[in-house]
Amino acid sequence: MSETVPAEAGSPSSEAAPPAPAQPFRLLPQLDDRNRPFWTGGEHGELRLWRCQACGHWIHPPSVRCPLCLSKELAVEATSGRAVVHTYTVNHQPWFPGLEPPYVVAIVDLPEQPGLRLTTGLVGVPVDKVRIGLDVEVCFERYDDVWLPFFRPVAAAAGSEAG
Repeated sequence: MSETVPAEAGSPSSEAAPPAPAQPFRLLPQLDDRNRPFWTGGEHGELRLWRCQACGHWIHPPSVRCPLCLSKELAVEATSGRAVVHTYTVNHQPWFPGLEPPYVVAIVDLPEQPGLRLTTGLVGVPVDKVRIGLDVEVCFERYDDVWLPFFRPVAAAAGSEAG
């Protein structure tokens, strides 16, 4: 989970600092050499995917070969971090403690390639303001050594950090 560093005893903020809000429970992936760039790119503010160096095709989820040209010449590259909501659902079921409904689960289209999509959570937008075609931008939440990618409306990105 995220770290909280206590204030030094006797410092002005040692008594007034409120505890950091608890993060909701999340199922985390087991990292391996193939998926690590995707799950840790958020440390650098980047949404990273594998890309074929022979034909330029973006590959997600990761694979050992390009599904188009079958090349093994693959490398990790950062995407633009932008996307458009393709479809979404509003969840009203309280599946996990701390992950309070309602919240939005969406499939977003990445502009790098037709059909390149991610399933993700939308944050920073009231559920009644979500719509298909909404321009969104990636943001990240850190859980241990994993940076989970979420998306928020592009206008919200200018005023806040990951959330």
